[in-house]
Amino acid sequence: MAQPAAPQDAASETPPRQPVVVKKYANRRLYNTETSSYVTLEDLAGMVRQKRDFTVSDAKTGEDITRSVLTQIIVEEESKGQNLLPIPFLRQLIGLYGDSLQSVVPRYLEATMGTFARQQEGMRRAAQDAVGSAMGGFNAFSSFEEMGKQNLAMLERAMSLFTPFPRANGTSGAATPGDELEALRDEVARLRQELAALKGGGG
Repeated sequence: MAQPAAPQDAASETPPRQPVVVKKYANRRLYNTETSSYVTLEDLAGMVRQKRDFTVSDAKTGEDITRSVLTQIIVEEESKGQNLLPIPFLRQLIGLYGDSLQSVVPRYLEATMGTFARQQEGMRRAAQDAVGSAMGGFNAFSSFEEMGKQNLAMLERAMSLFTPFPRANGTSGAATPGDELEALRDEVARLRQELAALKGGGG
């Protein structure tokens, strides 16, 4: 006689939370439909930090304007002195609009920031361990500092990916799309090796 199937964990059956729907009206006010209240860009920034997903749509047309609103949040944060975006990086990013590699950039940036976010958790743990071991001497901070250096090196490598690629034979002149693609592959391969080394060292 067949045994009855074991009941599944209730937590595994819990559906993922749907993104909060935010509507933007003509007066530029943002309305959170989940809480039935008006919110500000700062409120939305707080939701991002809490990892609460949301979408923003134009109340009149229904157009998805999430990207532009997230960009506004970044501008607001930068204007407060939270300067996370170096000027050279901003120039390089602007220069890539309309470039032949434009379609590659979003996926690469997303993957790079995802890797950095995972490393960030390791940095937090290292900081907590360092604080807990502070009475043992200043060497308690060495692992935290080393991880920070590794992350900075990784980001610098990522930013250098968006500088003009030199020709393989070292001669002057604009690189062809084939040269750019080959250089991109080489850089991605090197980044993967560095990330593998970081993961191995963090384990």
